[in-house]
Amino acid sequence: MEYQTIIDERKNQTAWIYLNRPENMNSISITLLNELSEILQEAERDESVRVIVLSGKGKAFCAGADLKELLVDLEKEPDGQKRFLDLAGEIFEKLNNLNKPIIAALNGITLAGGLEIAMTADIIIASEKAKIGDAHANFGVLPGGGGAVRLPRKIGLNRAKYLLFTGDFISASEMKEYGLVNEVVPADDLERVVQEIADKISTKSPLVLREMKRLATDGQEQPLDIALRQELLALKNHTQSHDFQEGLAAFAEKRTPNFKGY
Repeated sequence: MEYQTIIDERKNQTAWIYLNRPENMNSISITLLNELSEILQEAERDESVRVIVLSGKGKAFCAGADLKELLVDLEKEPDGQKRFLDLAGEIFEKLNNLNKPIIAALNGITLAGGLEIAMTADIIIASEKAKIGDAHANFGVLPGGGGAVRLPRKIGLNRAKYLLFTGDFISASEMKEYGLVNEVVPADDLERVVQEIADKISTKSPLVLREMKRLATDGQEQPLDIALRQELLALKNHTQSHDFQEGLAAFAEKRTPNFKGY
């Protein structure tokens, strides 16, 4: 299927989802939200997809909401803002609940809603040209996709408040020092490096990746003793799986395991 604002490419066992409104810095429109929702559902259902990569075309990953479109919608329809926010809320819930590993490949400007999208990823790899910030305060807008809530958990309260209050953009290298970005690479190497990481992850058990992602995420919100009990219980259940038995057999037989995801 062809999309107006999204490019969907499959490379090996990776779904590359590009935001494709380069003339508008890949800003978030209602059409983009609808198309992104559809392609995320498809990628999650597709058993051949082991990793999902989010990136952008042009000079930006995503510069946040399309405020021009939002203003036009408000002039046409008083509830246009509510419709946009409801759709955006559904997308962030979907991204937060995806059970496959997500890599954000930040090719350029990453602001406001774009930063919020990036923070739903499990791994963030950034081009050295990327500039990252919140920027909501610059336009008298509040975050709604986790900017004020998730950013302090990622980089610390004081650093987050500085970026939230000032609306400043900082380099990908600074964000790596803060702990948000995993790696910063030359712009020409970004897709190659991300694909290498995705290919490495794709060799692992989909079942293990799914459970690891759940345990790591849930464990951040739980008391340590409860999180540890949940992890041990998950391991006990996992010993009954095909992938557990296959991993042990492959180790004993000195061969590459053939994981099935169950």
